Amino acid sequence: MIAHLRQKAPFPSRPRPPAADLPVVLLVGVVAGLLLVQSVAAASVAPIVVAASDSSAAADANYTCDGLDDQVEIQAALADLPDGGTVVLSDGTFNCSGSLIPGAGTTLLGQGPEVTSIEFSRNGVLNVSEERVTLDGFHIAGSGYVNASTNTTLDLTPWLGVLTIYASHARVYNVTGTADASIQAVFLLLHNPNVYAPVLEDVELVNCRAADTGTYGFLHNAWGSENTTIKNVRYENCAAVNCGSDGAFNQWVTGFNFAELNDIERLRVTDCLAEGNMESGFHFEWDPEKRDCVFTNCVSRNNGQKPYPDDYLVGDPDFFGAGFYLPGGEVALVNCRAEGNGAFGFFVINPEGMLLYNCTESETGRDSTAGDSAKPISYCILQSLPVTKSPSIVMDYCRSLDSYGWSLFICGTKNALIRNFTMTNPAGIDGIGAMLGCPSHELPVNSTIDAGISDSVIDLAASGDRPQTLVYIINNRNVEYSGRVVSDALRPVVAEWTLAGDVDLTDLEVLPAGGAA
Repeated sequence: MIAHLRQKAPFPSRPRPPAADLPVVLLVGVVAGLLLVQSVAAASVAPIVVAASDSSAAADANYTCDGLDDQVEIQAALADLPDGGTVVLSDGTFNCSGSLIPGAGTTLLGQGPEVTSIEFSRNGVLNVSEERVTLDGFHIAGSGYVNASTNTTLDLTPWLGVLTIYASHARVYNVTGTADASIQAVFLLLHNPNVYAPVLEDVELVNCRAADTGTYGFLHNAWGSENTTIKNVRYENCAAVNCGSDGAFNQWVTGFNFAELNDIERLRVTDCLAEGNMESGFHFEWDPEKRDCVFTNCVSRNNGQKPYPDDYLVGDPDFFGAGFYLPGGEVALVNCRAEGNGAFGFFVINPEGMLLYNCTESETGRDSTAGDSAKPISYCILQSLPVTKSPSIVMDYCRSLDSYGWSLFICGTKNALIRNFTMTNPAGIDGIGAMLGCPSHELPVNSTIDAGISDSVIDLAASGDRPQTLVYIINNRNVEYSGRVVSDALRPVVAEWTLAGDVDLTDLEVLPAGGAA
């Protein structure tokens, strides 16, 4: 059954007198006019139907594919459209040995990702290089991409996505996809001035999914030197699952990567899932600027499937293994969860006005097989650059549950505000459940940071008996602690000072697990 276009409800109008009160001639004229308008409107938006070779809808189609080079029929239908027109794809599989390029203002509409599938081969992709394109309701797959580079020509075909969005004001709804390891991503937002020179902005992806891939699920990237900031991108109810499970495009395959070589501004990620990916679930690269990026109700679980390096250090650039990998920038996470990720639940470095509100981590490092090289950390906050914003980071009502390493590690950090933080039953690293500061002796950290914590406020509730020290405070300066530590550990709290300045532990209460002072 071919899908019918849904018309929007008309705008409400002012009350009219009953038809009987209108002059007959006027009423006839109004009806005739309305019929004429409806006829013209219907003619201008009539969809063009393309049927797959294995579809039962061929009799009703404007174009019928034969299962070979199906991009020819689909592209011909797209070329027939006026601005604002729609090509409807039937149920079945479309085998495309070349690329599809919708025109400006057009819609490509399938019957749903379980019903309509577009299979790309011979370097074919779906290119959105014109503005105001809408894609809705189909599955995409790409494989066997070949780099045909010569000594004189740089072929960037593998550095694309099965769906590559170059142009602004794009809408992608209900599209699922996969790819092997021969292409960079399933869904790619790419600034390329040779294709589309303006700023890439106003892109919306809703109910989209990349799964069981050999490459990145969702990726942002940029070529050129101007307009490389991608702006106003919205993800809602999207998922990246098992990316990197079918080989790997490179050793850093993530579920979502929002800033590779591009800066990112006004990013909204809502109700999204990253699960079982080779590296990070939700990821930003270090160098790009991140401004006004907000994650709400997102879940990142069981990421970091790549094996730990044998000589792994915390923060090693060859292994991310994070639920949320957040190197710097204005990023806010609200009601987000990290569960069972390989190395980090939440990795934060050089925060500049970052917010984590009501976030929960559980069982970071749960499935690691790295042995002694595994050093999982639930919340890792590192500062190696000067801080300009105060507070540099706010963590409010966040929780760490049953961590397989440190529940909380803060090192080199200034102007941190941590309130109502709860850590429960961490296994710890080297007998310590939470490391608050940087000790002078060697740490398993890939960093030159040797400072502790300064000018900060930390309020926490800690419990658990697995490590011999639940909370270790070292090299702090001008830090106020409050809250309660409840534990029968050998030394529930250890505090050492090697920096000048006051550390206030007056409001930090330490109790045995039985509750008696």
